[in-house]
Amino acid sequence: MTTTTQNAWPLSLEFFPTKTPEGAEKLTAVRQQLYALKPEYCSVTYGAGGSTQDGTIQTVRAILAEGVDAAPHFSCIGATKAGVREQLAQFKADGIRRIVALRGDLPSGYGSFGEFRYASELVAFIREETGSHFHIEVAAYPEMHPQARNPEADLKAFVTKVRAGADVALTQYFFNPDAYFRFVDDVAKARLDIPVVPGIMPIINASQLIRFSDACGAEIPRWVRSRLEGFGDDKASIQAFGLDVVSALCERLRAGGAPGVHFYTMNQAGPVKALCERLGL
Repeated sequence: MTTTTQNAWPLSLEFFPTKTPEGAEKLTAVRQQLYALKPEYCSVTYGAGGSTQDGTIQTVRAILAEGVDAAPHFSCIGATKAGVREQLAQFKADGIRRIVALRGDLPSGYGSFGEFRYASELVAFIREETGSHFHIEVAAYPEMHPQARNPEADLKAFVTKVRAGADVALTQYFFNPDAYFRFVDDVAKARLDIPVVPGIMPIINASQLIRFSDACGAEIPRWVRSRLEGFGDDKASIQAFGLDVVSALCERLRAGGAPGVHFYTMNQAGPVKALCERLGL
């Protein structure tokens, strides 16, 4: 029997902007299915150097028009202060009140970082320019950012980002709950009072997940990777196994006091709906 406590676990959803009218139409249908889960808000990703900027803002505007709060990802690599100031003014004009502030990746062909080198500088600049107008989310890496020198340096960078004015941290996806709980403990020891919301990736496609994870430094436990590779092209078995693994992870996180959950939807409704049904959400 589902309890009130289970239903009260807040959730949010991430989408990425599509490149064609057909893709946008499909994404609209996906969102309509997932709105039944009553997400607190939806975030929309942003390509390297703002390469999907127009698509990001168009998708955010569509979500807001559908009556759901929305947050664009906003990366600062390669940006100027004048350009960021102009973008913040546009966000205000569009009625946007949330931002996911990121350093981002320098796209190929760019010669320099621009006027911002770190996400903490972007967060500080947003606060200087707009005060408390925006609710700012920042990224967290329970298993360490792949470009960090060591866990201590990574935590120090996170602390700087939070003290610059962040409201909430969203984690990179992970499959090891101990890494999350250790990170939360480290944040508390640093005397930071900020919710650290776990990012959850449903297991939909094994080869894609393994490729993403190898690129971003998210560890897939050996026994999970072995099982996924053993299923070959059997999509039904991969997704059934993935549902078991990820729902067990979410239950452990919820039982351990995680303040909510942020689903990386990959622009698909079915896997997230199946997870939420399993979790009583």
